[in-house]
Amino acid sequence: MSHAKKSNVSLAILVAGLAPVLALAQGAADSKVQPTALRSIPAETTAAAYVDKNWKVPRTSWGHPSLEGVWSTDDLRGVPMNRPEKLGTRETLTQEEFLERARTDEGGRDFAVNVGTFLRHEFGIRSFGYSSLIVEPPNGQMPKLTPKGEALAATRVRGTFGPGPFDDFKDFSLYDRCITRGVLGSLLPVIYGNGLRITQNPQSVAISYEMIHDTRIIPLDGRAHVDGGVRQYMGNARGRWDGDTLVVETTNFTDKTSLGVNGGGPPNSEQLKLTERFTRVDPEMIEYRATVDDPGAYAAPWTIRLMITSRPGYEMYEYSCHEGNGAVSHALSGERTYERQVAEAKEKGLPIPARAVEHEQIRNGVPAEGQRIFNINAGE
Repeated sequence: MSHAKKSNVSLAILVAGLAPVLALAQGAADSKVQPTALRSIPAETTAAAYVDKNWKVPRTSWGHPSLEGVWSTDDLRGVPMNRPEKLGTRETLTQEEFLERARTDEGGRDFAVNVGTFLRHEFGIRSFGYSSLIVEPPNGQMPKLTPKGEALAATRVRGTFGPGPFDDFKDFSLYDRCITRGVLGSLLPVIYGNGLRITQNPQSVAISYEMIHDTRIIPLDGRAHVDGGVRQYMGNARGRWDGDTLVVETTNFTDKTSLGVNGGGPPNSEQLKLTERFTRVDPEMIEYRATVDDPGAYAAPWTIRLMITSRPGYEMYEYSCHEGNGAVSHALSGERTYERQVAEAKEKGLPIPARAVEHEQIRNGVPAEGQRIFNINAGE
């Protein structure tokens, strides 16, 4: 399924990013729906390893802790990346705060199942009491960018999430172009496609991400990282077992990727070292921590923590991104249409057509004067 399906031709805006934002806003609208019994308790407090100190991690036939299976991060969609400042250094919500989140999560699921028809709506079945995904530094806030980080951020394009103009491939993000979402961007929860499949053999672990179809092969045999001159979007990963925890150290990144949702947001430099820790804490949960150590982009290291979970019936299918993706072609054709509209207006002495610069101007459903929005898929 493509992440780009609709376009606003007259404004030269392809609404590739509209679906996730729209669904999240509508899905969370009804916070009065009562949560299910499963969602009424912070899911992290039910993890087997925390409840029963004698619980044993399942093992592969050759003795390694088993992480195998199809997992997702859908259950974490209600947890913000950065902690609200009013919560200070608290890593968990109060009971009242948690119940409000659980009601909101359940309201979103109710909308997704019973109301929503726009793209795929996927919601988890549990709610977590984490106050933020970021746990280090202690205030749960992403550290400031360095001057170099600010310079890198200035080179990033919002692509179809932004106002354009759209003239060539450099105006589109790696996500728009079906290239990659990066390591963290492939795991952070979004509207759909939050699945990942983990497979193991004695010498390596493979992680395949559902959206944009990246697969990482992580050797466990102690080999060195590749030469520093080799740079890759997903970096060069090396793994080892530390007790029951899989530790993955990844270097050799390019400076073309970012560390936020869908591979957008704050940038990384070539100095990035990403250290991930996967720990099976329950038959249906893997605790995941990732430390970003990137002195080229950030004033200090920072760490995210989330829980990768399983759910009944979740399957991963082929994500044929290129085959169904109209982001680039639609946006380029929309830009040319807008240019013709401007030229025609000038020739006739009419006002220049207004150009929407944010999705909010499209989401409200009422075009501004002189603007026309239509669905190109309807043949108009």
